Amino acid sequence: MADLTADAPIADIRTHYLEMTRRRRTYSAIMLAVFVALMVAGFRTADDRNAGGFFDGMHRLFDFPAEVLGEAGQKLAEMPAHFVTFLPSLIETINIAGASTLLGAMAAIVLSLLSTRGLARWPRLIPLFRRLMDITRAIPEIVIALILIFILGGGPVPAMIAISLHTVGALGKLFSEVNENASLKPVEGLQSVGASWSQRMILGVLPQVMPNFLSYALLRFEVNIRASAILGFVGAGGIGYELKNAMSWGKGQYDEAAAIFILLFATIVIVDQLSSEVRHRLTHGAKLKEATQ
Repeated sequence: MADLTADAPIADIRTHYLEMTRRRRTYSAIMLAVFVALMVAGFRTADDRNAGGFFDGMHRLFDFPAEVLGEAGQKLAEMPAHFVTFLPSLIETINIAGASTLLGAMAAIVLSLLSTRGLARWPRLIPLFRRLMDITRAIPEIVIALILIFILGGGPVPAMIAISLHTVGALGKLFSEVNENASLKPVEGLQSVGASWSQRMILGVLPQVMPNFLSYALLRFEVNIRASAILGFVGAGGIGYELKNAMSWGKGQYDEAAAIFILLFATIVIVDQLSSEVRHRLTHGAKLKEATQ
């Protein structure tokens, strides 16, 4: 009788677990069906509003890339000269991304500390700082850049400000999640000896979270390079502006467009490899060193 009584709770737990598993699978199937239905409905709506049907134009999908590559192949000897010509614009794009990442990361660190429970200087204002980061993250960079170009005129400054604002929201969200995993013991120890809030954050929190901060900032730098190139299409300077001019229909400058594509691709690959290596050393190197000691 005792064994039967002991086995009863186990059977109930097993039955409850199987019921929860079936319920989860049912919900997952419903969500998948809804997602597929929304995708199909959205595609059909967008296809109906196009000037031509998507499937009707499928046979022309590779016409433009073939035209670009064909013209670039005919003028292959001029490609090194194009690389030299557009290199300053590429450097300008990288500078925009670097300055935007630096400014945005600095502001994101402050906002993330002010919006983290247990670390915030003004706990009642945590929702305010979080909504501020949500707003800066929700507005696309191109919208901010268009407004700033209207106010300030074309150039790299509107692009830098626009990307910086979006970076504040994106990194602030990630940094605040990292802060929540930081130990509060150093902070409490510094507070017990009379350290100010800024001293507690700089000495007690940042040494714990800085490797992850740098890792996320490097990842964001890669994203900002692409963003700064895209903003060049709306007159924000950099290599995107040169790409817009080269890709204009009927100008016969597709060899220049191909050179710009190659420069952008090489830059993104190099930055990705370098930042991946640095991120790996930041996030795993310290752990490996501690393990060996």
